[in-house]
Amino acid sequence: MSRRSSRQYSHLYQNFGIVALSILIAVLISKSATLEIFLVNIGEQRLIGSFFTGILFTSVFTAAPAAVLLGELAQTNSVWLVALTGAIGALIGDFVIFRFVRDRLSEDMLFLLNHRKRRFKKILKLPTARWVLAIVGFLVVASPLPDELGVTLLGFAKTRHKIFFFISFLANFLGILAVGWAAQSVI
Repeated sequence: MSRRSSRQYSHLYQNFGIVALSILIAVLISKSATLEIFLVNIGEQRLIGSFFTGILFTSVFTAAPAAVLLGELAQTNSVWLVALTGAIGALIGDFVIFRFVRDRLSEDMLFLLNHRKRRFKKILKLPTARWVLAIVGFLVVASPLPDELGVTLLGFAKTRHKIFFFISFLANFLGILAVGWAAQSVI
């Protein structure tokens, strides 16, 4: 095994360990009342609450309760302000995921696809493929679905940071705005 291959396997194991640990922590938190208490306390803070709830809006493990809380915040506050502050928080949450995916996970995925690596890299270098990945990533981030898949697609598209910030903010703003409007229409 070459030195590069050995280092790549070590890198891969480290990333899988981080993901496994985060899943374990999320499961433990969801089994306790900690998340519910935290969300209730955040909700009482209004705009600061929508900022922190926006961060939680990005994760597969916290997206559903965060969407409910953002809907409740939109019922008692300006839906535009909730969407704005929530989108700023979601941008921060997405950026953490994006840095991990773009800089680390995409290389690990290419390493795992070793025999198809050249062909896959050639496809990803095509401007059309990168645009398609970016557009689909935008749509996933804008949807009520957790952002990990959309951010992963943006990472594979090698989206530049400035463009990522714009896409993430706009998509989350529109998604939170839709959640807020839906919550207001239920009343």
